[in-house]
Parts: sequence; structure tokens; C-alpha cells
Amino acid sequence: MFSRFTRAFFIFASVALVVTAAPFTRAALTVARFFPAAGATDVCPDTPLRLTFSAAPTLGAGGKIRVCDATTKTVVETIDLSAPTATKTIGGLEGYKYYTVIVSGRDATLYPKPGALAYHQSYCVMIDAGAFQSGTEVFTGLDEWTAWHFTTKTAPPPAHSLKLTVAADGSGDFCTVQGALDFIPDGNTAPTTIFVRNGTYTEIVFFTNKHAVTILGEDRRQTIIAYANNANFNGSGGNPFANRANPSGENPKQGGSVYRRGLFLAHRVNDFTLAHLTMRNTTPQGGSQAEALIVNGTTEARTILRDVDFYGYQDTVQINGQAYISDCRIEGDVDFMWGTGPSFFENCTLRTLRSGAFYTQIRNPGTNHGFVYRHCAFETAPGVVDNCLSRIEPRRFPHSEVVLLDCVLAPGVSAIGWQLQADAKNPEPASNAGIHFWEFNSRTPAGKPVDVSQRLAVSRQLTLPEDASLIENYQTPAFVLGHDWNPQLAPIFR
Repeated sequence: MFSRFTRAFFIFASVALVVTAAPFTRAALTVARFFPAAGATDVCPDTPLRLTFSAAPTLGAGGKIRVCDATTKTVVETIDLSAPTATKTIGGLEGYKYYTVIVSGRDATLYPKPGALAYHQSYCVMIDAGAFQSGTEVFTGLDEWTAWHFTTKTAPPPAHSLKLTVAADGSGDFCTVQGALDFIPDGNTAPTTIFVRNGTYTEIVFFTNKHAVTILGEDRRQTIIAYANNANFNGSGGNPFANRANPSGENPKQGGSVYRRGLFLAHRVNDFTLAHLTMRNTTPQGGSQAEALIVNGTTEARTILRDVDFYGYQDTVQINGQAYISDCRIEGDVDFMWGTGPSFFENCTLRTLRSGAFYTQIRNPGTNHGFVYRHCAFETAPGVVDNCLSRIEPRRFPHSEVVLLDCVLAPGVSAIGWQLQADAKNPEPASNAGIHFWEFNSRTPAGKPVDVSQRLAVSRQLTLPEDASLIENYQTPAFVLGHDWNPQLAPIFR
């Protein structure tokens, strides 16, 4: 028989074992919903794959996700969670870095590479145990062929369709904007509209050599394209003046590389229209150059941007080539509008988010106009002060042109207004006659004339009647944009 002491010891040890074992008990993290749903049919091959969990998940330390052909059991795509990023080709441009899995709230979205899924095929998804977890809860994985399976659409839309629908919920022709752009044939000139239904599209978009394309959102604030792309994530020796039509064939060592750092890049396309949606580069402040939009056109590109909200920080919008921008909102913190133009802005709201920074940096050559703003509002976020309308290195860009006509300037715009940058390596030239830092009738939000008595000496205030002809010309989009193009006569889809 055990002594009283011995019995007491065993009782204590047993309790201790129970107490110490409890923290290592790992409950199962479960899936509340699949997208596409298990057994779904008529699925777009470009669809992201999404799991909605019972609790907010995090990625496990490793494991793999495999997408398999349900008939042959062949693996068509593997996502290795030990490497959270991979590279892929977007719109024919190779070497894009991307996140293979993005977790937001209770959702984990998987991004197969373009072309991994085909039409008229059935697929199943297999996930290793421990690939996801939430605190002490662990996802036990998917190891049955029938657990998450779906079948894609039997065929793409008819060839040369002139209207395509993108819907994040799978109810359209495509689930991604890139999927719709990829469908349009190379060299296209037939007017084609991509209608994007409300939703958030987490993707990097690139296209080239596809002309007369209109991307039209269902609702300006509820149709959102977003991604955290930037120069740190997708660095390249980008050249906005590359002349080749197909950038996938350009050699970066020969100066022909193309930026990959933006959320959306339209490269060497004509008659491109973007309207009624939001573009948001979600790179945080200080995350390097990170455009929401890059347009690399030509001086005859006829680009139209209308009723679009652009959000970012550094270099939010870069426009190289002929573009008309109307009724848009652009936010950023430094040089957040830049490029070569010619560009005509009308009735736009331009909001800076950082003190002591710059709205624009315009690098137009002497052969075309720069950026002209008519009836625009230059705003500042609360507490933001001392912002210049533009800055430029005059020795590098001696023809920089920024013209403001009948614009409203917030008190946060600095008294000097403009800045020329020079140092020992780039000294200021003997003459800055080619610099056009011009204003006409700048007003405060209360409607009073702005005090321009301390403006940079090289800048100029246009006045009536002395500059009547000059003011009239710059009020006219066709004069600024050149090639007899009047964008007000171009079709705007609603």
C-alpha cells in the first residue's frame, strides 16, 4: 500500500501534468467558406482562390498549397508558403514579384499564376496541415480530392468581343482586370470597353500595344483596384521613354526596361480611357516610389482619365505622353504628380499629405507642353504646411512647365510657391528662361486673391489684359495637348 505521503505526491503530479499540458492543446482552425464554392461550376479561370476561416488566420511556418487537375490528379500550380513571394509575367512583361497568399481579416486569398487554370476543366485544391493557424488553432489541411473542387467556364467570351465584364464575385466574363486585358488581342484598335463591377481587385495591372481600350468602373468609390507595389518590391531601371511596342522583349542593359513598381501601367497605348473607379497603391508612407498609375504614352496617345480617385504617397500619378485628366482626385506626399506630359488637368482635387513637400515634378522637353491645371483645387491634409507647387532641377530639365489657371490654393501652399534645385553637381544654368512656373488668378478657398508677393523670382504671374492671348491659349486643351486633339469631343462612357 502507498503511504499517505506517496498518495499525496501522485495526486500533485497528476494535477501538474494536467495544468502543464493544457497550453499545448491545439484546436482546429476551420474553413467557413470557399470561393469558388466547393462544387461550383462556370468559374473564371483567372479567379483568385479564397478561404474564409472561422478566425483571423496567419500563415504557418511552411507547407504547400497545390491546385490539381481533378481528372488526372496532375498538379498545375504549387504555392510554397515558406516563400511568401514569387515572380510571374503580367501582360507579357516578365519578372513581376507578387504575393502568392494575402491574408486580410478572416480571408486568405491564393493567387495562381496567369494561365495556371484553363477553360473547361475541373480542379481541386490540396493544402498541407499547418499551412494556416490562428493563435493556438491550427488548420488541419485539405487532403481529400473532393473537399474543395470546382469547374471552370466551358469557353472564353466570343473572340473580338467589344464589351467585357469583370466581377470579383465571379459573375462576369473575368474575375480580374488583368484577365480581361489579356483577352484583348495584341495590336487591337477596335473600341473595347472593360466594365468593372463593384468590388476590390487586389492585383498589379499592366498592358501594352492594345489600343482604344476603355476601363469603366461601376461606381467611382466602390470599384477599387489596389496593391502594395513599389520600387522596393519591384525595382527595375524603368525607362518611361522606351520606344519598343512590346516591353517583354526589351533588354534592361540597353536602357529599355519598363517600370514594374506601379499599381497600374498602360505602356505605349493610344486612345486609352479610364473612368469611374478608385486606384489605391497601399504602400505605406515612406515605402519608396509607388505609383497608383503610370501612363507611358506618346505625344499623340489621346489618354483620358475622368472621375477617378488616385491614392498613394510618393509619385502617385506618373503621366508620360498626351493626356486629359478631368474631375479626378489625386493624393500623395511628394512629387505625387510627375512625368513628361503634355497633360491638361481640369476640375481636379489635388491633396498633399506631408509638410515641406511638393505637388509636382514635371520633366517635359521643349518639344511639348508640360502639366497645365485649370479650375483645380490644391488642398492639404489637416496640419500640413509649406508645400511647393513644383520643383525641378533646371539644368536637367530646362523646359519644365507647370501652369495654374483659376485654381484654388490651400493655406498650406508655401509663400514662395516654387523651387529650383541646384547643387555642386547640378549647378543652376545661367538662364532659366525656359522654365514656365506660371499662375493666373490663384484664389484662396474663401475666394480671395492669393498673396503672391513672395513667389520665386523665376515664376510668373499672368495678368489681364497683358497676357490675354497667352491665357486664352492655355485655357484650351487642344493648344496644350497638341496635334489638334480636343478631348472634350471624345466619347466618355457612363
